[in-house]
Amino acid sequence: MNRTFFYPFLFLLLFTGIIQAQEQQNQGRLSGSLDATGNFFIRDTAIGAFNIPQYDYQKFGAQSWFNLNYSNYGFDAGVRFDLFNNSNLLVPTQSYTAQGIGNWYIKKQLDKFNFAAGYLYDQIGSGIIFRAFEERPLAIDNALVGVRAGYKPTENLNIKVFSGRQKQQFDLYGSVIKGISADGFFSLGDSLKPWTIAPGIGVVGRTFDKSTVDQIVSAISSYTVADSITAQYNSYAFTAFNTLNAGRFTWYVEGAYKTTDVFFDPQAKRTLSSGDVAYGKLLNKPGNIVYSSLSYASKGLGISLEGKRTENFTFRTNPFVTLNRGTINFLPPMSRQNTYRLSARYNAATQELGEQAFQSEMRYRPKKGFEILANFSNIQTLEKEKLYREMLAEFTWKKKRYSTILGIQHQEYNQRVYEVKPNAPLVQTFTVYSEFLYKFTKRRSIRMELQHMLTRQDYGSWLFALAEFSAAPHWVLTVSDMYNYDPHKTSKALHYPTVSLAYTHHSTRLTLGYVKQVEGVVCTGGICRLEPAFSGVRLTVNSTF
Repeated sequence: MNRTFFYPFLFLLLFTGIIQAQEQQNQGRLSGSLDATGNFFIRDTAIGAFNIPQYDYQKFGAQSWFNLNYSNYGFDAGVRFDLFNNSNLLVPTQSYTAQGIGNWYIKKQLDKFNFAAGYLYDQIGSGIIFRAFEERPLAIDNALVGVRAGYKPTENLNIKVFSGRQKQQFDLYGSVIKGISADGFFSLGDSLKPWTIAPGIGVVGRTFDKSTVDQIVSAISSYTVADSITAQYNSYAFTAFNTLNAGRFTWYVEGAYKTTDVFFDPQAKRTLSSGDVAYGKLLNKPGNIVYSSLSYASKGLGISLEGKRTENFTFRTNPFVTLNRGTINFLPPMSRQNTYRLSARYNAATQELGEQAFQSEMRYRPKKGFEILANFSNIQTLEKEKLYREMLAEFTWKKKRYSTILGIQHQEYNQRVYEVKPNAPLVQTFTVYSEFLYKFTKRRSIRMELQHMLTRQDYGSWLFALAEFSAAPHWVLTVSDMYNYDPHKTSKALHYPTVSLAYTHHSTRLTLGYVKQVEGVVCTGGICRLEPAFSGVRLTVNSTF
């Protein structure tokens, strides 16, 4: 085992042993979880499931996370073992095999102070300048490996400082990250008209390591004079934010600025020594972002508005790292997170280098058991090029034994930008969907979905149908099919069936299924990546204790 992980792991074992020796005087608490997935790959050239190691010769891939947490005497400690065997989770077109300690931490509360060391997950404000987080479905684990100290001088004020490096699977990126933030909560007004504010400020600095700066210098040495930039070690990001609650209204606003920073722009033009033009080059520019949301809630009515403008606000541990790797911050998404298979097929990934966006949503309940939802979002570049637009209306009826949902959606999706496909036209879709749930008894129910997407771009039009039978508390059987009945990329219409059976026992859930899935963008919390087609058998285990 790498020494970087061996010594912390040994310390955790000794720490737990000491605590256990004192158990007779003070009972501790142990908890944990297991998340594991195994994929059996079945080659299918018709849908594009081939030409990667798993389909061609490995045939099997897996990933799992086993987590243990222990609390006693004011201490919280934990350790997590991660395993990847022939996994395509990190890079969908490649195979990755490794295992080791993927997370450990120790935390202690001491009067008005709190201290933490190890792998830390945290954020400042909404995460615009700093967010250490994990999204396992997308293989993102941007933990900060370091130390954090917090101080709470009063009930209404919190101050924290931190320093460390970002996790890179079982290693660390070389750049050093440090930051400080302060946030508070104040109740104002009177008992008849109370209102509150929750202001905060934060600063985060990133220092490139020498090898990263050497990479930058090497890269720009081949640039022409017109394209050349200077290399630097340090960049800083500043933010100020506030949440105002007044009666039925809640208003959040945050503005951030980043000093000059070296980053890679894949769309920037660069002149080669031959005189030809190529795309993609390093830039050294400052960045800024403004984000705000306003919501209103009353009995039967809820309205929310969001707006964001982003310019050159990519903030990474290394400018040569792509996709979702090495990101220090998190930019809030500006489109609805849809859940139905066809309405969620095209997703708007946040554009760090430049976008201006607006989103509004309304929920109205005119009477008990009936709800109307309407959503509109519009995203474009700073040069006013259309990136994404969505209009959606959804109607829900609920009775004692059944519920029905009907929805209609229109999307415009810039596939050239979001999926880096230079010649792809703007995708325009019209999707209708419905869901029906009927409860035979308190333990037996059936749920059905029917969806239709009409489009003349990309793969063409789709039909989707699903039936799910639940026998609580143990069994769930699901059968679905996604049918490309008007294909534009294949010589014939293709079916993408899925059959799965899930069994739940207390806090453990096992799911076994046959899955055939089309290529598409997968998103979690506004963070997206392009997934290739999948064909095979999948087994998942999720358990907590």
